[in-house]
Amino acid sequence: MDMLVNLYALPEKHTVEGVRICRVLPPDHLGVLEWVENHFSMGWRAEAAVAMAAQPSTCYVAQRNGKCIGFACYDATARGFFGPIGVDEGERGNGIGRELLLHCLYAMRESGYGYAVIGWCDHAAPFYARTVGAVPIAGSAPENSVYSRMLRFSREPVEE
Repeated sequence: MDMLVNLYALPEKHTVEGVRICRVLPPDHLGVLEWVENHFSMGWRAEAAVAMAAQPSTCYVAQRNGKCIGFACYDATARGFFGPIGVDEGERGNGIGRELLLHCLYAMRESGYGYAVIGWCDHAAPFYARTVGAVPIAGSAPENSVYSRMLRFSREPVEE
């Protein structure tokens, strides 16, 4: 399901001690893309690549001691959409995902959006509802959303 967030009712951003959150700069694109694919998926790498191609980049990273520990994007799969977002397993539960989410949503608001769609977030829906007041969009199952156009790459033959 997709969820909707009112960008004029966001909580305040906070800092996470020892963590720096910033937009990805062009010299860091390849390293961030490799990190995203190694920690998450080829699909998320592709979405991050689109976000980083924007000027300014619509991809943020979280760093600790100069090392990437998380990322989040917006306007990647579709305009007005937040995601994907991912935090290194060893860093989860420290508020880094919350701050990456808020950095992106504040940037979307500053770009003129009033609302943001958080796409295909079934398992993370409670986090988004609790953190930014996101609400489900009726009828937004993946087969009824922008994701219905995704190609399915598989080594197995597809039965028609």
